[in-house]
Amino acid sequence: MKRLLIVDDALFMRKMIGGVAAEAGWEVVGEAGNGLEAILLYEQLRPDLVTMDLVMPEMGGLEALRRIRAADPNARVVVVTALDQKRVLMDSIREGAIDFIVKPFERQRVLNLLAKLAG
Repeated sequence: MKRLLIVDDALFMRKMIGGVAAEAGWEVVGEAGNGLEAILLYEQLRPDLVTMDLVMPEMGGLEALRRIRAADPNARVVVVTALDQKRVLMDSIREGAIDFIVKPFERQRVLNLLAKLAG
């Protein structure tokens, strides 16, 4: 079973993504509410995939993405963003994000993405 770390400052988003991930056959091994927590949990858990919100308190997702990828160049991160955050989204792709989810997300799109990444 593939292992997922969900990073989002909104608890309801973490639960929504976690529910879809479980439906897609993924195990949610951790949740973080900001980028600092994400970095620490990534080091401890070494998940197969991270979903990373871009706008969070304390440390945003772009900086967390940079630090996780610096520590582990093979880290697979999918960023979660709102439609109006195109510049940050493009920056995250340049920093190594492998895909993105747009909020409010379509359940089927997330299921398809997780199925693709599980293979």
